Amino acid sequence: MDISVIVPLYNEAESLPELNAWIRKVMEDNHFSYEVIYVDDGSNDNSWDEIHKLAAEDTEHVKAASFRRNYGKSPALNTGFRLAQGDVVITMDADLQDSPDEIPELYRMIKEDGYDLVSGYKQKRYDPLSKTIPTKLFNATARKVSGITNLHDFNCGLKAYRHEVVKHVEVYGDMHRYIPYLAKLQGFNRIGEKVVHHQARKYGKTKFGLDRFVNGYLDLATLWFTGKFGKKPMHFFGLLGSLMFFLGFVSVIIVGAVKLYNMHTGAHYILVTDSPYFYLSLVLMLLGSQLFLAGFVGELVVRNSPKRNEYEIKETIGENYHKNEN
Repeated sequence: MDISVIVPLYNEAESLPELNAWIRKVMEDNHFSYEVIYVDDGSNDNSWDEIHKLAAEDTEHVKAASFRRNYGKSPALNTGFRLAQGDVVITMDADLQDSPDEIPELYRMIKEDGYDLVSGYKQKRYDPLSKTIPTKLFNATARKVSGITNLHDFNCGLKAYRHEVVKHVEVYGDMHRYIPYLAKLQGFNRIGEKVVHHQARKYGKTKFGLDRFVNGYLDLATLWFTGKFGKKPMHFFGLLGSLMFFLGFVSVIIVGAVKLYNMHTGAHYILVTDSPYFYLSLVLMLLGSQLFLAGFVGELVVRNSPKRNEYEIKETIGENYHKNEN
């Protein structure tokens, strides 16, 4: 199969017939073998009924799954990734803001140009300033932290993936914003971008509020930390804890030495316990000890994880490897 199109949706009943017809036209015009996978994220309108109609009209190409309640876009995409069978997987939103006419070029970039992932870039957006300005700041931060400097729009719903990518990337929480970063962490480094047409929303209203920007930064920090220190937590907590404990210990010695010096010279002195620096030093030592112990506990968790020695192998040569695996 050439292409799997994954469409996560929540309360998009009005747009589904038009979107499905548009996808079908593009596929037939380009002679692609394909499937369209709709993942209903617990809609409370008649979206699932519309999907039933579409599947009844085209049993060969339309597939679908429905959640019992609303979980979010990331779980919907992850479910679609598990179901996808196409050589190239395309994701797009159901609100008609993503154009299916972009599919042939996205497919070509994966198959001919050799990209693992191609992300859409909505260079000209039909969104209010209250959305576009935070988006620019968000993308600038994501580029800096992830190191994927050629992407301008991490959160664009229109993306294309090589089949192997979606089978190795787990999308959870709200991590759909960072799928390119997740792919990079799994070793898929050939990540490209394509300027795509962004259409004004035709039906309904957006399902995302400004809180997504706050959550987005928190998720980005989580990804950065787990990607850098996920298998070696002591390298972060142990180093930081040791540094804080050392500074606190040196500070205590300085406070005591200053008192002894003043006593020896007959200068005015105060009790060590009357000095605020003494207590600041103790706080540094206590925090340092706790951070070090946190790193130690993290190492115990990692060492006891059944996946501690699982690494992504791109390919192998020879039969011995497969014999050893068995």
